[in-house]
Amino acid sequence: MSRTLKIIGYSILTIIIIVLIAAGIYAYKLYQELSPQIDAIVNYNPPEVTQVFDRKNRLIANIYDTDCTASSSKYCGQFRFYAKYDEIPGRMIETLLAVEDTLFFEHGGVNIDAILRAGLKNIIHMRYAEGGSTLTQQLVKNILLSRQKSLERKFKEMLLSIRVEQVLTKEQILERYFNSIYFGSGYYGIKTAALGYFHKDLKELSLKEMAMLAALPKSPVHYDPTRHLGESLKRANVILERMKSLGWISESEFKEGISEVPTVYSQNLTKNKAPYVADEVLRILGPKIKDIKTGGYKIYLTLDLDYQNLAKASLKKGYENIIFRHIQKVNDYRKRHKLKPLSDEEIAAINASYQNLNGAMVVTNPHTGEILALVGGIDHAKSPFNRATQARRQLGSAIKPFIYLMALNAGYSTASHVPDAARRFDAGDGKIWQPKNYSRGFYGFVTLQYALQHSLNISTINLASAVGFNTIYKNLNDFGFYGFQKDPSVVLGSLSISPLEAAKQYSLFSNDGVIVDTYLIRKIVAKDGTTREFAPIKKEITTKDQAYLVTSILKDVVQNGTGRRAKVAGIDIAGKTGTSNDIRDAWFSAFTPSVQLIVWYGRDNNTSIGSNDAGGVIAAPVAGDFIKNLLLLDPSIDRRFKRPQGVHSATINGVHYDYTNISPLPRNNITDTDKVLF
Repeated sequence: MSRTLKIIGYSILTIIIIVLIAAGIYAYKLYQELSPQIDAIVNYNPPEVTQVFDRKNRLIANIYDTDCTASSSKYCGQFRFYAKYDEIPGRMIETLLAVEDTLFFEHGGVNIDAILRAGLKNIIHMRYAEGGSTLTQQLVKNILLSRQKSLERKFKEMLLSIRVEQVLTKEQILERYFNSIYFGSGYYGIKTAALGYFHKDLKELSLKEMAMLAALPKSPVHYDPTRHLGESLKRANVILERMKSLGWISESEFKEGISEVPTVYSQNLTKNKAPYVADEVLRILGPKIKDIKTGGYKIYLTLDLDYQNLAKASLKKGYENIIFRHIQKVNDYRKRHKLKPLSDEEIAAINASYQNLNGAMVVTNPHTGEILALVGGIDHAKSPFNRATQARRQLGSAIKPFIYLMALNAGYSTASHVPDAARRFDAGDGKIWQPKNYSRGFYGFVTLQYALQHSLNISTINLASAVGFNTIYKNLNDFGFYGFQKDPSVVLGSLSISPLEAAKQYSLFSNDGVIVDTYLIRKIVAKDGTTREFAPIKKEITTKDQAYLVTSILKDVVQNGTGRRAKVAGIDIAGKTGTSNDIRDAWFSAFTPSVQLIVWYGRDNNTSIGSNDAGGVIAAPVAGDFIKNLLLLDPSIDRRFKRPQGVHSATINGVHYDYTNISPLPRNNITDTDKVLF
């Protein structure tokens, strides 16, 4: 009997040895197979948020990749700011270890005691209730393995954790853990969570705030402080109790932490303060920097958020005034004919009829080309299409200052006379083009100054004819206009242009004869500190003196002409209205000594805005509103244009005219206010 037992015993021992050997061989082979996966942890490089700042280093937007349809990366859609180990406070590390892995600095990746305790609990509860994972195991699970709960996955996790501990230091493991873990509310990484929940950098966190963050990895939903503050505080207090029992915090620290109720913020960090601007940044940089949404860049713009908010408010106010004017006009008509005023339903219908009306506004520093504000539409949520940069619309009479500059450079003066009389042009295919003034009237012989001041179409056509249409076309190309048909209608603004392009072209006048490219991006700083800076290209077109002649007329446009609704007391404003055929586009291009702005309104389907909704009526007031508020924001800005030394002035028949050597005044009826050159 005893011999039989011995045989059985030897057999069992043999089987055990064979099983152990087989398990060892299997474990070794599995270890070898899994080892290459360690590279994903060793070379951990998760996506990081790209940040966009204004010229005063104020955050405009956090940009990250949300389109995971074409991405195979498991990191896609993760919103993360990366924190180096040195950025993470030692107290934050202690707070997490107290609740997640107290013996982290003592084990080799796997805590056998914890696994045995967890296994016992699982047997008692007859389910997988606890895993006993170390932080290293959690890191492996987050980066390399699935969330599936199985013995095979657990075994792989243990093997990989042991290997990770062999190739990385404890500090490196902690850095990767703190940046890979999910803290709820879309926040990946401890730095992101601190900024999101408390609006603080890591070094600014209180002990209680650290404990609240340390509670989140266990259950990001249940302990979310924006939804379940009570549960979050309760769990944080348990963590503080644990830290006190370990001797990691003092009694006074414990009491102070227990009593604190931190302020929690629920605003999403992805909220964008200037969505059209952020879209434009991606449009510019996307083709050049492939990881622009994931590379953790810091992009510094020329934009000023204060200017941006003013521009957005002025454009929205102008939009609402267009609709209000239409409602008021209908009610005035009904009142005159003793009809009932519009009902709420009828007003709602009128509002609905303006759904496809939109606008755009660009504000620049004309001397540097810096874009200070860029608004691509009335409501980005309803329509993200950027009309400031992508919509090319007919410029209308806003083209005329360029035509008049050509005439002045050809020797005409501001006081030269040009006929404002009807003309007919052959438009081809047997068609006749007969332009008309906006007023439908004719004014006989008028000066160039008067014609531009009141935006007379017929006199402009006649002036262009005298200068020569081929000369006009060539000069427009030289100025930077492109894609226009070479026919006489171009001098009345039949060419198409975007508001941003118009801002560049108008710098010819606002920047003393030198066209300066507009630019939005000042510099880009990569994660490694590499910096790329940008500067605009400038092109001299005419002299400062000649440009000022046009500016002086455009001042009159605002003071007494078609742009008078833009007038603001106490500051010089030069500007030009523009209205395309059938009032499909309404423009106002304006500048002061230190700022330039382009305002545009139109319907997205390119139909008429409405009767009498010309640029001087609906766009000019927006410019005035913006400049008025800008003076309140920045009262120190330059307010007066400086006349160059080469520009002289004289009075003819009671009217003030500026002139230069290139554009001398006529010889008759002059009262000198400066030396007149003949």
